[in-house]
Amino acid sequence: MTDDIWNRILGRIETQLNRHSFDTWFRATALVDDTGNALTVRVPHELCRNWINQHYRSTINDIAEELRPGVMIKFVLLGEEATATAPPPRQGPVNLDGPIRDASPATTAGPPSRLAEATSNGSLKGLSARYTFDTFVVGPSNQLAHAASLAIAEQPARSYNPLFLYGGPGLGKTHLLHAIGHYLLSRQPDLKVTYIEAERFMTELVYMIGKSRQDDFRARYRALDVLLMDDVQFLAGTERTQVELFHTFNALHGEQKQLVLTSDNPPHKLMHIEERLRSRFGWGLIADIQPPDLETRVAILKKKSEADATPISNEVALYIASGVRSNVRDLEGCLTRLIATCSMNRLPVTLESAQAILHSLVDRERPEVTIDRIQTVVADHYRMKPSDLKGRNNSKAVVEPRQIAMFLCRSLTKFSLPQIGRSFGGRDHSTVVYSIRKVESRCENDREFQDRINSFMESFR
Repeated sequence: MTDDIWNRILGRIETQLNRHSFDTWFRATALVDDTGNALTVRVPHELCRNWINQHYRSTINDIAEELRPGVMIKFVLLGEEATATAPPPRQGPVNLDGPIRDASPATTAGPPSRLAEATSNGSLKGLSARYTFDTFVVGPSNQLAHAASLAIAEQPARSYNPLFLYGGPGLGKTHLLHAIGHYLLSRQPDLKVTYIEAERFMTELVYMIGKSRQDDFRARYRALDVLLMDDVQFLAGTERTQVELFHTFNALHGEQKQLVLTSDNPPHKLMHIEERLRSRFGWGLIADIQPPDLETRVAILKKKSEADATPISNEVALYIASGVRSNVRDLEGCLTRLIATCSMNRLPVTLESAQAILHSLVDRERPEVTIDRIQTVVADHYRMKPSDLKGRNNSKAVVEPRQIAMFLCRSLTKFSLPQIGRSFGGRDHSTVVYSIRKVESRCENDREFQDRINSFMESFR
């Protein structure tokens, strides 16, 4: 049989990835056997197989199921093929973490090195003009991260080194990295500043190893004044790249050069990242970015609409912000869709048009508010376990979150006082009543506490 189906799968994958990622992980693959219900695909090295299985397996399975329902795909290394002689592999990257197999500098093609894009002063291109401090909306969820980033931009390697920013996707980590880069270069144009995604750092290293130019790679990165690295969680399991980053980190930090890194999790939760790297990530300041509250989401929408020269009303901004809570990227995506649709159909941007165009995105069904969910959210906020709220610990550190959780259960669910009490370790209804009154009383006298309760309430709506 021919390798038509694998080429078709590759064609679909190529449309979903950037060129560098596709070249690194898929260009060198080759079909070695097709039995009809199973495909055997050769990959150039173990790292490639692990990376594909970890990051792209579900995508590949979905595409394969659509093209040939029920087909199974197995990835093998050179020498592991069970049947059929594999056709010559596409040119692709060399092995990163082990002996080079079937590849040499003369025949191996990889992504053009990002190093070739360096400007005359050593700074790399790639900073987005949209991502500056002026366009970043500050709120309670990102205040520390913003302040630390600005402090670094004003005095690199003086305040926090490294700065480690973490949070979910679309919350502003990349925005702050770009903003730091713009700010530094606007004040010191000769500064050697590099912004790079961790995965690209890895693909560059692969390419330079294939060209026997590791020394050039090291010299370039270790001569920087500021390294801004995005999404370091993607280095999980890449032993050779982690070693290179470790030594680059040591060289820059030892020369008092600034490092800023981002991830989806704090250093101690980065799985399959070497302990010595995780330890260094925590040497400076670790700052998290949480999903923005309602007021911040409204401000983000208003600011972006003004930047796009299509200001929206408060009611339109509130309608979108009330329904889209996950991240800034989704929020701005809704706004872009609304403005584009109204423009194409020559409609005014009103609440009515927003409801008609965005109802499937904004008015989607909210998850049910349950006692368990409230306990989990409150416990996460106070960095404890839900079981702590149900236990017998009556210290102030536990009593306050427990009282807040009881108040929210009474306000947001239809459970009776005895039912709520039983869900908190078998407490009676009088304890629940006392907790509710305690929270209400404090809200009347403590504006900051009231804002916290409002924020909790809003997160469930």
